[in-house]
Amino acid sequence: MTNLSVNINKIATLRNARGENRPDVEAVALDIESYGADGITVHPRPDERHIKRADVYKLRPLLRSEFNIEGYPDPEFIDLVLKVRPTQVTLVPDAPDALTSSCGWDVAANHEFLSALVERFKDAGIRTSIFVNADPEVIKAAAATGADRIELYTKPYADAYAADPEKAVAPFVEAALAARRLGLGINAGHDLSLENLAFFARKIPFLNEVSIGHALICDALYLGLKETVKQYKAALKEQKTEN
Repeated sequence: MTNLSVNINKIATLRNARGENRPDVEAVALDIESYGADGITVHPRPDERHIKRADVYKLRPLLRSEFNIEGYPDPEFIDLVLKVRPTQVTLVPDAPDALTSSCGWDVAANHEFLSALVERFKDAGIRTSIFVNADPEVIKAAAATGADRIELYTKPYADAYAADPEKAVAPFVEAALAARRLGLGINAGHDLSLENLAFFARKIPFLNEVSIGHALICDALYLGLKETVKQYKAALKEQKTEN
């Protein structure tokens, strides 16, 4: 079964808009767990415009599900992850001022940097995942770093889904098969939604986890958070056509 990790950055964005503690990020994270999510994701950025470093420290002892911290591995991020020791760290190549993630790593060009990070995090008992485009050569380079998993950057799939779902998903199927052959676990995320998630989950073999935030919180405005988590989980339960 593919796990659903809910990114709660947008909950923190709403809280920060008023400078108070409503909504309460910790309480919402625990509610999301109780509604059936398999994990919680946070993406702390240097400017703390949504999740704050203090949130990360507070969440760690409270969560019962998997905790995934994603972000660009600058010294402050590395220190945070090593102190908090989440279940998983996902390394993304975002610039500090990036609005959102927009591409995967050029892993070959950053091999020494990423390999050293992977070793350091794995020595601390933290599962490591590298954010990549759906390119078998990049995935091969990711495997060479010693990472446990890759996370497929799925915006290209989401953008092309409406016009031709089969064509949109094809590179991701190839990428997943390549990752599997190399012994990597497979995560995916970015712009996955109730519109395109079930098809993606059916088609992608060996998919361990999806991380979804923005679309899920947007849906929750209409459906309510409990029902939204339920519907995303249901989308992941549909029978796969590949195995």
